[in-house]
Amino acid sequence: MTDTAKVEGQTPDRTLHLGWALVLISIAQLMVVLDATIANIALPFIGNDLGIDDANLSWIVTGYSLAFGGLLLLGGRLGDLFGRRKIFMAGLATFAIASLLGGIATNEGLLLAARGLQGFGAALASPAALALITTTFPAGPARNRAFAIYAAMSGAGAAVGLILGGWLTGLDSIAGIDMSGWRLTFLINVPIGLAAAALAPRLLPESDAQPGRLDIPGAVTGTLGLLALVFGFTRAGEEANGWGDPVTIACLTAGVALLVTFAFIESRVEHPLLPIRIFQNRTRAASFLVMMLVPAAMFAMFFFLSLFIQNVVGYSPLRTGFAFLPFSLGIVFGAGLSSNLVNRIDPRFIAGTGTLMAAVALFGFSRLSVDDSAANLLSAASSGGFIGSDLNYWSSILPFILLMSVGMGMVFVPLTLTAVHHVRAEDSGIGSGVLNTMQQVGGALGLAVLSTVSLASAAGQKETLATDLAQQSGGNLPPEQLGYLTYIGSFTDGATAAFLVGAGMILVGSLVVWLFLDVKHAELATDGPEAPVHV
Repeated sequence: MTDTAKVEGQTPDRTLHLGWALVLISIAQLMVVLDATIANIALPFIGNDLGIDDANLSWIVTGYSLAFGGLLLLGGRLGDLFGRRKIFMAGLATFAIASLLGGIATNEGLLLAARGLQGFGAALASPAALALITTTFPAGPARNRAFAIYAAMSGAGAAVGLILGGWLTGLDSIAGIDMSGWRLTFLINVPIGLAAAALAPRLLPESDAQPGRLDIPGAVTGTLGLLALVFGFTRAGEEANGWGDPVTIACLTAGVALLVTFAFIESRVEHPLLPIRIFQNRTRAASFLVMMLVPAAMFAMFFFLSLFIQNVVGYSPLRTGFAFLPFSLGIVFGAGLSSNLVNRIDPRFIAGTGTLMAAVALFGFSRLSVDDSAANLLSAASSGGFIGSDLNYWSSILPFILLMSVGMGMVFVPLTLTAVHHVRAEDSGIGSGVLNTMQQVGGALGLAVLSTVSLASAAGQKETLATDLAQQSGGNLPPEQLGYLTYIGSFTDGATAAFLVGAGMILVGSLVVWLFLDVKHAELATDGPEAPVHV
């Protein structure tokens, strides 16, 4: 008997039990996702306390993303082989222990190791969480609502992380104990993760362990290939390195070579880490592709817009976090709306409309404009102000945040449903792992590409501004201040160019949706694996 069959003919008590199961899965997913951004605002404070220089500070974020993105396929397969609830619990416990180590870290090495271990825990828990929804909730409205909440937690996590990180970083004690606020951004996960792991056996069914064994050669080549690829993309987006950096080129080349080797191995082993049949369904393959393109633009939006709001408009870290609060509300609304519509409308129309809304929002961000002339930069510097302080958040930024968030909610729910629908029971974990991997690799790729676009667009403006600033200040500006002002003055040009290219990326995703996402809404209410593909 499958896990899905167990929930048929539910009693009121069973329905309540499913509700608490969804709460548990959603909290775990929110914790995993928000940890990608919660430390961002705390980075300067961490650097000061632990003596970490700027070059290594970014690894606090990158290390987590690398381990998370690189190990997702392995985490999904482990859930299929050994039981998804077991792997879910192991991931949460690992995440909590790693968070404790990060919170008490006294040096750079321990903190970076803790972040990598957090990523490993997240890579175990996240695909298992998505697969548990697939196998716990019956197909139809119940599963659609569950996926809507899961998608809302996944999308809202980044915004919640910025708010929570800003608030916790501002604290200097807890329960009367003096403590650097940045430590709380890690320690808050400890009780949540351990409690969720302890409650899992009471609320979640265990999946049957699938026959087979772990594909060690596939695990090694696939994991190392993804790690190299994510690292290369991340490094390419850094101003100090770029696409022409030898290390970047070597990592990207090695990543592609390892993934080609991985594909060769998977086509020949009896129990592959990633069964090729996962991609043989056209709708599912299209869903995976779009779920790489859309988050690529969304993650970059968070990156550039948060810097714009702080460095150009002049918001504090906490106020910046709250500026993104409407995003969380919008994506919850969009996810709820799409979960209701998907029972009556084909996913193509819902996701297609959502991608178009998101593209319009990014185009709106690309039209943001401030006075970045040398005269205004010098005036703002002398008065301690910001060149974009007169930009109206309510009319210039908020409408596009809301449009983007509702659009994302309308994309994530139907595409999550179509990506895992009719996947064989023994492949549920790896199907979820592929979906999560696409999001993580897409985020790294999008940020790298759009950072390159931003830097290239800002380069010409920097040279012109540096000359103008030097002339209008009479050559009296210290080099550090000259560098800072040219950066701020050129940043808007770079960010708006990145937003415009991001809109183009989402339009490509929209085209894929309209052309290839051909599953009907009635099919999403059916269960069981699809019929075998006959060649």
